[in-house]
Amino acid sequence: MIQDGFILVDKPEGWTSFKTDRFAGKLLGTRKVGHLGTLDPFATGLLPVFVGRGLKFLRFCEGFDKGYSCRCVFGARTDTMDKTGEIISCNYPSEAEMAALAESGYDAVKSAFSRVQATKEQLPPAYSAKKIDGKKAYELARKGETPDLKPVPVTIHSLEITDINVLDKGFAVDFDCLCSKGTYIRTICSDLGDITGYGAYAWSLRRTVNGQFNVKDAYTPGELEKMASEGDFSFVRDVSETISFLPEIKLNAKQTKDIKFGRKIAFPPDVKPDGDERIYYRATSEGQLIAVVFPALENGELVMRIERLYAHD
Repeated sequence: MIQDGFILVDKPEGWTSFKTDRFAGKLLGTRKVGHLGTLDPFATGLLPVFVGRGLKFLRFCEGFDKGYSCRCVFGARTDTMDKTGEIISCNYPSEAEMAALAESGYDAVKSAFSRVQATKEQLPPAYSAKKIDGKKAYELARKGETPDLKPVPVTIHSLEITDINVLDKGFAVDFDCLCSKGTYIRTICSDLGDITGYGAYAWSLRRTVNGQFNVKDAYTPGELEKMASEGDFSFVRDVSETISFLPEIKLNAKQTKDIKFGRKIAFPPDVKPDGDERIYYRATSEGQLIAVVFPALENGELVMRIERLYAHD
């Protein structure tokens, strides 16, 4: 049975990310599984699950930008910032306020979106998997404790309203978001509610993009089970796809032999490290991935440092 690679799963509502891991492991007969980018149980959509030797590639994908589609309900706040929590306050707009909002083309709402998109730091939700002294924030919150959370840097590349609907109480705004790793859409909803003064929370959330992967190419658990029962494991994708975004360095036969034995190899002269940030490259030979490397200065010479060797896998 194929056990090495990764699967793009369209996670259903109610499943935890770890339940999705167990499902994929059982499907392929392996315990070596791990997911890229945890999704809340109430959320749906794209969850890449790495299996077998594919796990060795997961760490290079952890910085991917993410894309989401969300429905945000205005007029109330919940303790979890989503529909699974308890309502802790209400401020539903009156008919007159709704009429004024509609008359203005929802300018106040659009202005709130513009302000939130400019956010450079974000406070993670109390009900999140963020760790404080080794404990997850939600574990402390469920005990009635207030987690000591710190703002983290985020980048919201785009935040676009796609629809606005008036509800029996309040109104709902559908939006698409492309953001950096570690951005919480629930916090975006809460911040929008604070700016407008009505309060808001996430009603539905669907991840559509994770790096170069798209939910359009993902399979539901039912589809995966059906394919596996028919002996069709084409849904397991080659792990080399996961780092295809890294710049490539092509090795000749001597360099390939040298790198397999850990010998120093000079970086191509056109590689110019920019600042202190470590930039990874995929070193290949005749189309085969040999290693992931990064440039390092040693005695004034720019050489290849091996981050991960795949040649012997």
